[in-house]
Amino acid sequence: MSAASLAVDLEVFRNLFVSIAEEMGTVLRKTAFSANIKERRDYSCAIYDAAGETLAMGDHMPVHLGAMPLSVRHALDAFDLRPGDVAIVNDPFRGGTHLPDITAVSGVFLGSKTARADFYVASRAHHADVGGMSPGSMPLAREIYQEGLRIPPVLLFRGGEVVPDVMGLILANVRTPEEREGDLLAQVMAGRRGEERLREITRRYGLPRVKRSAARLLDYTERMTREMLRALPAGEYSFEDFLDNDGITEDPVRIAVTLRLRGDHAEVDFTGSSPQTAGSVNANYAIAVSAAMYCFRCLIRADVPYNAGLLRPIHIHAPERSVVNAGLPAAMAAGNVETSQRITDAILGALAKAVPERIPAASSGTMNNLSFGGWDTLRNRPFAYYETIAGGMGASADAPGRSATHTHMTNSWNTPTEAFEHQYPLIVRSYRIRGGSGGAGAHPGGDGIVRELEFLEDADVTILSDRRQRGPWGLQGGEPGAPGVNQVLTDGVSREVPAKVRLAIKRHETLRIESPGGGGWGAKPTENA
Repeated sequence: MSAASLAVDLEVFRNLFVSIAEEMGTVLRKTAFSANIKERRDYSCAIYDAAGETLAMGDHMPVHLGAMPLSVRHALDAFDLRPGDVAIVNDPFRGGTHLPDITAVSGVFLGSKTARADFYVASRAHHADVGGMSPGSMPLAREIYQEGLRIPPVLLFRGGEVVPDVMGLILANVRTPEEREGDLLAQVMAGRRGEERLREITRRYGLPRVKRSAARLLDYTERMTREMLRALPAGEYSFEDFLDNDGITEDPVRIAVTLRLRGDHAEVDFTGSSPQTAGSVNANYAIAVSAAMYCFRCLIRADVPYNAGLLRPIHIHAPERSVVNAGLPAAMAAGNVETSQRITDAILGALAKAVPERIPAASSGTMNNLSFGGWDTLRNRPFAYYETIAGGMGASADAPGRSATHTHMTNSWNTPTEAFEHQYPLIVRSYRIRGGSGGAGAHPGGDGIVRELEFLEDADVTILSDRRQRGPWGLQGGEPGAPGVNQVLTDGVSREVPAKVRLAIKRHETLRIESPGGGGWGAKPTENA
């Protein structure tokens, strides 16, 4: 095959594989029960080769996609998956991120002579409740056993039929079992759609050609990654950033990183980061890998496939039992959402020392996680809900930061107000841009959001947020963005509440969350200049 023909072949198969992952996501979204998946799109889908290497990902959640291969690997180690089998896992110590994120893995058998699958398909979806000490399963916990149902690799489907004991065990431990069952079955359906589409392209092109093209795509991404690394100035670059606290103590949590760039190789070393904490901001190795993968992918100018080839020239060292590679019995709920953002900030801060013109100022740096639940007396049923709230994007050398945008490790939407108020006993009193919260600079940072929710029932509420004590940093003389603020309004009187807090909200009280603005880039010109 000529070089030109090979290039065309790679592009064809690259788009075929990505389109399958995207279509899996569409099926998952359209068949899910919960607003968190159906409206907020808090899910990710991907395709893996016979060795479990990531082949293609949908344009979904970065924090899911880089971490999901480790869950797939644990599922494949636990089971010799057969046709119709679906394994699920959410255990953060077996490649999961936090307990609400359940990964479903199934094999695709296309007629090769081996008994093993030719490909695997997987989805990861954030379930709005998986039990635990508070509704939404994002609690202020001190150990993982308080956070919800921890699922090692188990078979949810065997030979195409649901395993009733496993499904029953899960549904007996969650607050909204009908919604959980619907979301789990939606993940199964997404996997079946991926299998159907892989079967179609195999019939069209033949299995040997499909497999050859898959291997070439991994090699191509590796080559492009090495080319990007060679263009970076060799050296050692260090940076540190902090989470406000872990939700239990008031001590800041340090994320330290040193990048060692040597030719077409890179090392990401988190030595110096805080030990694992008493609170739930602990991340695991999968999250550290996911954040590193995302940051280096952003430096590749070409639109290369986002697959396992990206990590071949990058080594990641995360000390065991540190906040970026925690061990049992560490609580993990906020590690996936808050610590992943700070890991990203630290890596980008280090890269800014190597290529200052290519790295933006810090974005809001928090997902502003809000979860709540209670009893809906009007509908006579329990409710549980989870959402993240956008903030300001950091400015860059090229442009101001965007306002009200989910950035870096998150890529979710908001639940439309109409759907939100229809499904839950709340009123959205305000949802607007937080004007002036972006950091000043030659290019100012984007503004955050003000979100006010009036509760129509008593509710158990948990907030896991950050950047409340120190705003997102600016670069090249730009000013930091404004820190976020959390408040409860009672009869028009407001009181500030901590960044990480569990609250008993009374009927007709209003929760106000003001998310941080992004950092500015470059010194703002003086009036006399």
